[in-house]
Amino acid sequence: MNYFEFYGIPESFKVNQALLKKKFYELSKLYHPDFYADEDETKQQEILELSTINNKAYLALGDPAKRLEYILKLHDLVSEGAKPQLPADFLMEMMDINERLMEVEDANELATITSETLAIEGDMNEELAKLTKDYEELDDIAKESRRIEIANIYYKQKYLLRIKESLSTFAARL
Repeated sequence: MNYFEFYGIPESFKVNQALLKKKFYELSKLYHPDFYADEDETKQQEILELSTINNKAYLALGDPAKRLEYILKLHDLVSEGAKPQLPADFLMEMMDINERLMEVEDANELATITSETLAIEGDMNEELAKLTKDYEELDDIAKESRRIEIANIYYKQKYLLRIKESLSTFAARL
């Protein structure tokens, strides 16, 4: 089930939150199991499934990070356990940060590495904002190309998240 189609809204990385909430509440009322208590078991099961889809759709589309991941999964660009090919320069930069992190001896060094990591994250977020800004206006071929670029940033963000978790661990030790 495509959640965008379920709600009758266009696929977008930037969803109108008010419209999304409105659609969610409309369907919550329409598919509320209590209204179908007198129906046969088949109909009750159908309504329960639609109610569940409505809840899952709202959770997936209501959160920007989950929405991004959902769109990429919808187009088979990300999957659990995937081993993406990240650019060598990015991997070298992450390896450098990791090595420096393993050798941290004081809070000042940790602060420097943390600020560098946050700057990298900020750059990724800026790039992601540019890539998602006009997505709805693109033709299908351009959208496909754009999604690939977005998926690359998604995987970089996942990698960077591990670095940030390490930073937190080291910060707790100092």
